[in-house]
Amino acid sequence: MVPSPATPYTGRFAPSPTGPLHFGSLATAVASYLDARHHEGRWLVRMEDIDPPREMSGAADRILQQLEAHGLYWDDAVLYQSQRSEAYQEVLQQLLEQDIVYPCHCSRQQLKERGGLHLHRCTHDGDTDGPHALRLGVTEQSEIGFEDIFQGKQQQHIKQTVGDFVLLRKDGLFAYQLAVVVDDAFQQISHIIRGSDLLNSTARQIYLQQVLGFSQLLYGHLPVAVDLQGHKLSKQNLAKAVDEHSPTLNLWTALQWLKLTPPEELRHTTPEQLLAWGVNHWQREAIPHLMLQPAPIF
Repeated sequence: MVPSPATPYTGRFAPSPTGPLHFGSLATAVASYLDARHHEGRWLVRMEDIDPPREMSGAADRILQQLEAHGLYWDDAVLYQSQRSEAYQEVLQQLLEQDIVYPCHCSRQQLKERGGLHLHRCTHDGDTDGPHALRLGVTEQSEIGFEDIFQGKQQQHIKQTVGDFVLLRKDGLFAYQLAVVVDDAFQQISHIIRGSDLLNSTARQIYLQQVLGFSQLLYGHLPVAVDLQGHKLSKQNLAKAVDEHSPTLNLWTALQWLKLTPPEELRHTTPEQLLAWGVNHWQREAIPHLMLQPAPIF
């Protein structure tokens, strides 16, 4: 069920603490914040810290400090996924009892030989000896369509293009697809504004929402910020962290990147005043349909 216009708006920004915010992640946070506040909604922050091997010590606190320095204040307490294991396990157990999740021992090489797709239950289905993942058995009736707020009509046949996907990793960590769906329902999220690098994941999340009987959300995927060589800005690519000591300049640049044009006199104002202007002048239709958009050089 897609949220109706009468459904209270609750948005969220959900960074992974693999490093401090760079320009691309700040622009995403700003867009998510503006869309929520423009529609008189709530805006939450969730720390997606369920992948310890990739996380950087102190990054979660630094991200929250960066948000506050830019006047991006959230409603309610920050939700940490690392504290939500019981909720994820409960949902997994429910799916196991319904016999729609199965253990998988397949190696990366075996998946590569199949073109990266896992289409059927494993030969030794039910064998839980040794390290194994848990996959959701996707039905053939898995054609998912949705209208993206920025990118328009989207369609994906999950069984044919993704196959049965992992909910619990072989290393025992909960998969992103499971955690994000469970937490979006728990926090009663209605709208998700995020980068288009996650667009391909959306159909899987909608499918899992349907399996679990959760409400379907409204999604808007922003262009991905790239460097001059066309590479996505990311912490893994050592993208430069935004400077908390220049919040107004950073916000000004982010607003321009989002195709808003704040008046010149606001260039040297406070972050709160600049964000207030952004909330009043937010335009979804101004967001480009392109998947890549060069980031400014500071």
